[in-house]
Amino acid sequence: MAEYSTNESVLCFHGPLIYAAKILKVQEGDAERPDAITGKPGAQYFVHYKGWKTTWDEWVPTDRLLKDNEVNRIKQKELKQQQTAKERPPTKASTSGNATGSTAGASTNTNTGTRSGTRKDLGTRGTKRGRDEVEGTKKPDMRLNVPEQLKAKLVDDWEAVTKNALLVTLPCKPTVEQLLTEFETHLRNTNPSHLKDSASLSAAVIAGLKTYFDKALGNCLLYREERPQFGDIRIQYITGQHVKQAAEMSQIYGAEHLLRMLVTMPSMIAQSTLDSESTDIVRDYVNELFVWMLQEEARLFQPEYREYASPAYQNVAKS
Repeated sequence: MAEYSTNESVLCFHGPLIYAAKILKVQEGDAERPDAITGKPGAQYFVHYKGWKTTWDEWVPTDRLLKDNEVNRIKQKELKQQQTAKERPPTKASTSGNATGSTAGASTNTNTGTRSGTRKDLGTRGTKRGRDEVEGTKKPDMRLNVPEQLKAKLVDDWEAVTKNALLVTLPCKPTVEQLLTEFETHLRNTNPSHLKDSASLSAAVIAGLKTYFDKALGNCLLYREERPQFGDIRIQYITGQHVKQAAEMSQIYGAEHLLRMLVTMPSMIAQSTLDSESTDIVRDYVNELFVWMLQEEARLFQPEYREYASPAYQNVAKS
């Protein structure tokens, strides 16, 4: 039996931290069989993280949830304090009395567990170190130049899936992994001067995009009409008893879903720990990827969505 109920306020693990969330749907699961989406047996919960965009709504198993009570809120704060301490850059040791006081202030500040508290404490110190830490708390701004033709393709994609009950045929040709490999080859051959250290950085940036895609696909890149297909794909390529080598989502999905991810990169980066310089590098590479995808549009994107979402699929998606 499900431990949590629809519309219940809960705390939910997302990565290393815990966030306030609300349960939108509850699905009773098989206690023995792993769920096709989460990979965990038992009840499954569709949650919305409070204050987040609905694109982050996701299905989670019971072990990701906690009751919203004082004890678990203390645990939430402790995890945030630990994460904040990990992210804070190390400071140079000093033997002066002022440095000792500053270190003590930093320790006190860690216990507040909030970024707003950090800014308030630092404002009273007036030290260069304080100013540096304030700068470090600013969220990097990632502005993308999405070509109008690709924006139109996103609209067509949305209408095909949500209005016309059509699905992308999977696995795609080329897959995300294949087209990113082609893009990396393109960069090596052209060596664009406006990209920083293209020869040395391109492989790392593209590997990062692939990793982002593999993690984001099931969490925030699918329309609900695509969920049943996603569940079938997981069984066929990942969790099924006859699967010998599990596949990554980037080895199955293609340009349509990669484009969805790329346009949401600013919000994804805002949730990450990337600094401003790294964010600028990723932005420039993503903008260059847009240009290349537009040039290769006819080859990368499926000309039409041929796989029809059956009534049974649609009923599951709406349940």
